[in-house]
Amino acid sequence: MNWDDFINYELFELGNFKLLLGNLLIAITIIVTTSFFIIILKKAILKPRFIIDKIDEKRRNTFFSITKYFIWIVSGLVALKILGVRIDALIFGSTALLVVLGLGLQNIFKDFISGLFLLFEGSIKIGDVIEVDGVTGKVIEINLRSSEIYTRDDVTIIIPNSRFIVEKVVNWSHDENSVRFKVNVNVAYGSDVNVVIKCLEEAMSEHKQVLKKPQPFVRFTDFAESSLFFEMIFWSNNTFRIENTKSDLRKEVYLKLAENNLSIPFPQRDIHIKGIEHMVDFSEKKAKN
Repeated sequence: MNWDDFINYELFELGNFKLLLGNLLIAITIIVTTSFFIIILKKAILKPRFIIDKIDEKRRNTFFSITKYFIWIVSGLVALKILGVRIDALIFGSTALLVVLGLGLQNIFKDFISGLFLLFEGSIKIGDVIEVDGVTGKVIEINLRSSEIYTRDDVTIIIPNSRFIVEKVVNWSHDENSVRFKVNVNVAYGSDVNVVIKCLEEAMSEHKQVLKKPQPFVRFTDFAESSLFFEMIFWSNNTFRIENTKSDLRKEVYLKLAENNLSIPFPQRDIHIKGIEHMVDFSEKKAKN
């Protein structure tokens, strides 16, 4: 068998369609080459080089996802064309199929369209820290149908993309990596307010996860029933693990307050029992008799 006979060897025939061995090998080569090209492209886009380092990592991830899907679509169409599949007939049949599937698989189709919106709009990007349904997590993957969220409890949650479009989503790191947080602190009445503020400011200035700019500050917020209310206002890039930072600040504040003989009050109640005086007098008279 010579080379021409080899590449023109007929593997399959159905009506006017013939699958030749040579065409099949070329299609497989295209798919394999596309896979390697995607791997190289991912390294080139996600690892900053020269001009690309001017674009932040989250937008590079989004750009790579869009480019990846586009390349696979083009590669798939070219492979089908080489195999002898009529692309126009395939597109027409796919349109009719999508109409039928859309009636029975509306939710999946809605998630697919929402995934396209997320990729092109960029309202949620890979690496963003978001809050949805009361759960806070980091976006680690955005696919066409669903996205993966890695929570602070080290649990991966798969969420349909339509949830991000139709429901309220809090994006803690949409434009900036730094986010403002606060920690509430109560101290007992009679405490030196200036000393309290100094202790809180020192606790924030000494923590590595608290940014120096914008400068953190302390706010005296209220006179409560049994304590004075203060707020520690600070900015941090540690958005995903911010609860650990808050815990460190509370511990440091407690130690600094104790060093300065300042106390954090606990709820106290005075109970008055109506008629207790008459009961005491009656008991005393009975004892005398």
